[in-house]
Amino acid sequence: MVRLHVKRGGESQFLLEAPGSARLAELAPLTARIHNGRLKVQRLCLEMEELAEHGISLPYNMQGLTDEQIEELKLKDEWAEKCVPSGGSVFKKDEMGRRNGFAPNEKMQQVIKKTIEEAKALISKKQVQANVCVTVETVKDALEQLRGAVMIVYPMGLPPHDPIRMEFEDKEDLSGTHAGTEVIKESEAQLWWAGKQLEETKLLSDYVGKNEKTTIIVKIQKKGQGAPGREPVISHEEQKEMMLYYYRKQEELKLSRLSIALTVFGVLTTLFVDLLDSFIVAEIELTHWKMVKEYWNPGKPMGI
Repeated sequence: MVRLHVKRGGESQFLLEAPGSARLAELAPLTARIHNGRLKVQRLCLEMEELAEHGISLPYNMQGLTDEQIEELKLKDEWAEKCVPSGGSVFKKDEMGRRNGFAPNEKMQQVIKKTIEEAKALISKKQVQANVCVTVETVKDALEQLRGAVMIVYPMGLPPHDPIRMEFEDKEDLSGTHAGTEVIKESEAQLWWAGKQLEETKLLSDYVGKNEKTTIIVKIQKKGQGAPGREPVISHEEQKEMMLYYYRKQEELKLSRLSIALTVFGVLTTLFVDLLDSFIVAEIELTHWKMVKEYWNPGKPMGI
């Protein structure tokens, strides 16, 4: 199986395996399906974190309003009494005004948070470093785990306007959002390798040959976006490692120079001390000799 290291915008996304006989007309949409599935899991995880902290989503006509405005307009959340979390709720106001503030209790919060971490791990970019491939089934497993956690905590379900329910039912509206720009329709997906577009009419083996154990870096683009930026000669991680290596070498050189300087200083200090000692000894001997010369006269009788 040929291993495809899929990138988007210069960042690693996931690993995908495909036979050399795979038709690119089918491989590009498959890559887009996994890419979009990972994005859906990420969006769900973000919303479920909010669900655990602040409860279900408010109706659209109540979002962003203050309590006073809601009371003045006589608005009521009809779903608040229908969608109660298992084990009761604890109130934690949503300062953004998107959710009703009736969050699940601590135990149910942990169910959601633990599942989020597990789902994130399945589709994480770190799987590339771990050399683990991501498939459509991997994405489905992550989605089912998240769906199961929501059903445990909210057995009566979520309101139809809650983003989480809309994601599970594929009714999410991403128009006008940054998340919407990241999604690539399967019919508009293109794969690029080594600066070349992989044409839909060809097989994967037409580009990589018959070596089924090769790994190539492909970039997924929307049709009409043109060629993505070429891969740098060295990766960002390799660049960081090289910079760290040269930094360490510079520090070692500095320490080496400092060590030499200290050694030379020590030698010079020793020489200076020895010279100073010799000078002091010489001065003492000279002074002593002068005293002897002054007070001792060989021609003069001792004691006179």
